[in-house]
Amino acid sequence: MTPAARIQAAIEILDRVIEAARTSGPPADRLVADWFKAHRFAGSKDKRAIRTHVYDAIRACGPVPANGRAAMLGLAEEQPDLRALFTGEGYGPARIAPGEEPAEGGIAPEWLEDRLIASDISQDEAEALLSRAPLDTRINRLKVAGDLADLPVAGEELALPGALRFPSGTQVSGWEAYEQGLIEVQDLGSQIACHAVGAQPGECVIDLCAGAGGKTLALAAAMGNEGTLVAADTDRRRLSQLGPRTERAGARVAAEVLLDPGKEAEALAAWLGEADRVLVDAPCSGTGTWRRNPEARWRLSEAELKRLTELQARLLDVAASLVKPGGSLTYVTCSLLDEEGAGQVQHFLAQHADWKAESLDLPLGAPRGAGVRLTPSRDGTDGFFIARLAKAC
Repeated sequence: MTPAARIQAAIEILDRVIEAARTSGPPADRLVADWFKAHRFAGSKDKRAIRTHVYDAIRACGPVPANGRAAMLGLAEEQPDLRALFTGEGYGPARIAPGEEPAEGGIAPEWLEDRLIASDISQDEAEALLSRAPLDTRINRLKVAGDLADLPVAGEELALPGALRFPSGTQVSGWEAYEQGLIEVQDLGSQIACHAVGAQPGECVIDLCAGAGGKTLALAAAMGNEGTLVAADTDRRRLSQLGPRTERAGARVAAEVLLDPGKEAEALAAWLGEADRVLVDAPCSGTGTWRRNPEARWRLSEAELKRLTELQARLLDVAASLVKPGGSLTYVTCSLLDEEGAGQVQHFLAQHADWKAESLDLPLGAPRGAGVRLTPSRDGTDGFFIARLAKAC
């Protein structure tokens, strides 16, 4: 493919990404993969260049662009050499018409930028949300006591023991150490959130929003497979991925519980008031994960944010009912918006007089309300809010 043809291919994919963002369709990575599958003539270098163009254009646009061509023209504002490829020749994009407007730049749609500003996210921190994320891993202490010295690539040691960082795109999943369950891919911020739970061997620990089980596996390692670990979620497809992952990691999970939204307490009745610790990794806007999913800025609406904050408040109440006197719940969101973090915890504490916030001894992060906030700019992690709340004895 010529450089101009690669630009046109990226425009076609961007059209699909923009439409999917407006209609809650498939994520960008799936749309990119689908395009490659349907256009097998594209070689590996072509695919790499096209993918780069697509994601660079997504990052370059704040609000949702009108179409893929406008998005690519927006990228050309940052990379002027691209304009020379709009020639209309061969399979390349048509010439740029007089007065043709590029998509608007920025961090996010205006209403969302306002929310970030209100949450004291600086310009530097906001811009870092659109950088490329490295690949972090966690050494699985259920199988490895010390270091992993024979990895194909030497990882950078991070702030938590056993946390290693590799360049973005490192094919860790093809390594023998990964296939044997010796390492897990997990962002350092996510590892710190699991560390904040403080799970100990012999305890009863519930991962209330387990998803595919990334944090569940970290909790199993912290517990040394001793005690009762429960993984619960409303998403059958994601929860079904936990079984193969626990087998590979050598992790022991006492129960996997599929939850019916709105009836979580019924499914978890056996553990009401019994848990030493509960992790609430709540569904959220994902503003802290834009480095990995930049098109998520285009999918979020004010109505969806309101729905999410209401769901978070309800899940906190469900979690509170599971904790025994003297136990704790750890509330985590991969969001930098106060209404999903510090504000959510403040509301919970105002409604529950027998609970209080505990101080957290974490290797990274800055205080935010009753918890700690991690940001890509300051901490080199995804964006997270973490708080641990203790129930009176």
